[in-house]
Amino acid sequence: MEILLLQIFIPLIAAIIMLIAGKSARGLASILSLIPLLVTAYLYVNFIPDSSIQFLIDLAWIPQFGINFKAGVDGISMVLLILTNLLIPIIILASFKHDIKNQNAFYSLIFFMQSGLLLVFTALDGFLFYVGWEIALIPIYFICALWGGENRIRVNLKFFIYTIAGSLIMLLAIIYLHLQTPDNSYDLGEFYKLNLDATTQGWIFWAFFLAFAIKMPVFPFHTWQPDTYTEAPTAGTMLLSGIMLKMGIYGVIRWLIPVAPLGFHDWGLTALILSIIGVVYASIIAFTQNDIKRLIAYSSIAHVGLISAGVFAWNLQGLQGAMIQMFNHGINVVGMFFIADIIIRRMNTRDLNQLGGIAKPAPKLAIAFLIIVLGTVALPLTNGFIGEFLLLMGIYNYNIYFSALAGLTIILGAVYMLRMYQRVMLGVTNERTIGFTDVDGTEKSILLVISVLIIVMGVYPQPILHISEAAITNLLEQVNQKILVK
Repeated sequence: MEILLLQIFIPLIAAIIMLIAGKSARGLASILSLIPLLVTAYLYVNFIPDSSIQFLIDLAWIPQFGINFKAGVDGISMVLLILTNLLIPIIILASFKHDIKNQNAFYSLIFFMQSGLLLVFTALDGFLFYVGWEIALIPIYFICALWGGENRIRVNLKFFIYTIAGSLIMLLAIIYLHLQTPDNSYDLGEFYKLNLDATTQGWIFWAFFLAFAIKMPVFPFHTWQPDTYTEAPTAGTMLLSGIMLKMGIYGVIRWLIPVAPLGFHDWGLTALILSIIGVVYASIIAFTQNDIKRLIAYSSIAHVGLISAGVFAWNLQGLQGAMIQMFNHGINVVGMFFIADIIIRRMNTRDLNQLGGIAKPAPKLAIAFLIIVLGTVALPLTNGFIGEFLLLMGIYNYNIYFSALAGLTIILGAVYMLRMYQRVMLGVTNERTIGFTDVDGTEKSILLVISVLIIVMGVYPQPILHISEAAITNLLEQVNQKILVK
């Protein structure tokens, strides 16, 4: 029991330590970030890949209101714990080249957000889930508002309004479900047992879907994303794209569809269509971008749209594809934004028209960039391939025409990503890029780790697939049984 409490609260303790740390904030943050990863390694080694909830915590928190601190880990949670605690040290290390004012507060907010993310991915109580959801939102708001670009205040306000509006609608649904349980409980298991009519489940579906769709984001709830990703500091962009958007996908799998299966039966097709529209729309918009960060942002919308479509196809292939692609997308998108950060710091521009020929003075960067691009476009034997293959198979099993449209993400993605690589790395060096220096020190270490993960997960994805399969299969059977009973 204690080990999961440690997993959730160590980042919170680290956040407090960072506030009182001295000038050694960076070094201390990098060391503290490894402790949750070590705890996750312990959880992984002792995890039995079946459908049960393990490392369970169930403590009375506010008993008079039916609120418990109930959390646990199954195969779905485990994948996201690994992703979160693997990326946080990389994100902290990636910030070392930046001159960050008030480092203590910056790293404290990252750890505070990490604690909220871990709470979301393990909570088995509706109120606790909501608390984690909001805890994860508050730090990223301040990270973007205090360390972002010139337009950060306007952009961040839009992001905050979108997310808080979705969160409040979700809270109403959670309170309603709580009032329908026999003992006025927030327990997720009790929510699963509710036998609500299809109309009620329909509005519950939309209440949850709005919150999750904004977070992912899914078309047409995506408009906050490109501006926020562009204006946020690199660490903020990595946190948003690498980990935070997975909260939305996880919420659909764990909370939305199992809690409102009849609502999903009636409205799942609509959600799937919106997801596929996002794939095509974002891919087309990415073609027109000359800003490297905005191009990667739209690429992320397209890839997340495919993951969302795979989830709403609701079969084993689609869900397993979503699980492994959540993991792989996190690695790839953090790698992409780190490459962009290296280029922007050296060239002081995000404009692709002003770049070119960087591969000649920076061959190490060119190799790492190519590996990350190939993983992003799902080349076989890179990590993106198995996830996108399973997602498209899942959508194909749902509807062949939808799979053809969703498959455009691979074709279009390959075109705009390779075109971006060509514009940045190939061709003749100009007066701006001729003096470009190759990666060194921490940059080289980060790119090496990301490149190795892309190749290893492409060659041998079984560890992630094996962890989540039993939990996914169990959830599928539960939901499908409820839909069939109707």
